[in-house]
Amino acid sequence: MESEDQPVHKGIRKGLYLIPTAFTAANIAMGFLAVLASVRGFQIISASPEQAAIYFDYAAKAIGLAILFDTLDGRLARMTKTSTELGVQLDSLADVLTFGIAPVVLAYCWGIGATFDESNSLHNIGLFVLFVYLMCGVLRLARFNLQATRPRVLLEGTPKIDKKNFVGLPIPPSAGLIAAIVHFSPTPISILGENVARFYTIALMVLTAVLALLMVSTLKYSSFKNVGTGRRNFYLILVLGAVGMLVWLYSQYVLLIVAATYVGHGVVWYLMSLLRSRTGTEANAETG
Repeated sequence: MESEDQPVHKGIRKGLYLIPTAFTAANIAMGFLAVLASVRGFQIISASPEQAAIYFDYAAKAIGLAILFDTLDGRLARMTKTSTELGVQLDSLADVLTFGIAPVVLAYCWGIGATFDESNSLHNIGLFVLFVYLMCGVLRLARFNLQATRPRVLLEGTPKIDKKNFVGLPIPPSAGLIAAIVHFSPTPISILGENVARFYTIALMVLTAVLALLMVSTLKYSSFKNVGTGRRNFYLILVLGAVGMLVWLYSQYVLLIVAATYVGHGVVWYLMSLLRSRTGTEANAETG
């Protein structure tokens, strides 16, 4: 017979902890499937580039779904007040796979590895760039965990913690931009012709290097953590519904625009702050 002092909803409370973990597991599953689809597409590029494009598109979509699951697990954990240190660490390990390794494998199979032979120096440069991207992503996640769990022991000079903004480009939208590009044009770059393939692959390498630098930078990026917590949830539902419909109808264009806009807005904010600072300095000099 159960004790009368035992809370009636204790079992339900314990079950709530499983909900964010389930979304994290889904995130891991998407990363796993993205890697397998990328490798399978790479294997059949020569035999069937059309089928390879389908696999690359699968991988890109898996990374996109993983971003959705990653967003939901954190928000649900905060809504249900079931955030734990174990959940934070598990989420970071999942992000290493899904937003670190999976986009690296996709970028290699879709572009670099298919375009440049291993004897080509650009192939080795491409491998180095992908490794730098992965390392910067891991460092970005480590810095985020440090700031989230022990913000007071950070070294002097580290940017202050701001719940409204991230310090540096988060790894999910970084991977999302690579996935959005592949989703926009899943056809393997190598079949576009030698010169065109060479140009686009080098552009992909440059973009990957830029994303790596943005992840370890101190630029501010909006976290959107306060979105949906105010009194304007009705308008938020309308916006999400409209965006969802646009993604359903024009996913190749909308996802690329959204990903590029988010990655670029941190740089725009930084340039605008420099401009305001310079304008203020000049104004003070004139009045001084």
